[in-house]
Amino acid sequence: MSYLKSQMLYDDGKHYKWTAKADHDNPYYTKGTDHSQLNRTEGYEVLYFINHIGGKHWTVTPPNLATYNKMEKMIKDSVPSDIRTHKKIADWIVANWSK
Repeated sequence: MSYLKSQMLYDDGKHYKWTAKADHDNPYYTKGTDHSQLNRTEGYEVLYFINHIGGKHWTVTPPNLATYNKMEKMIKDSVPSDIRTHKKIADWIVANWSK
């Protein structure tokens, strides 16, 4: 199962930016490296990231909608703002999953 834009908790038009024309970013670039920073306000980056770590870290039991929603909520509300790279955010989510 993949997480879809329509299933995101904060896709209300206020939290995520889905167009990149204003800042010359590329909305079709979805393959961030472990060392690149995750822009938590760009919906396409967050959506790709959630699907990527869901498939990478939840291999015994495939992620479901509740899992994806929890990851999104953790990214928005819990991951400290000084943790910015894909790898460090993923590691933080896995380490703090049961808290």
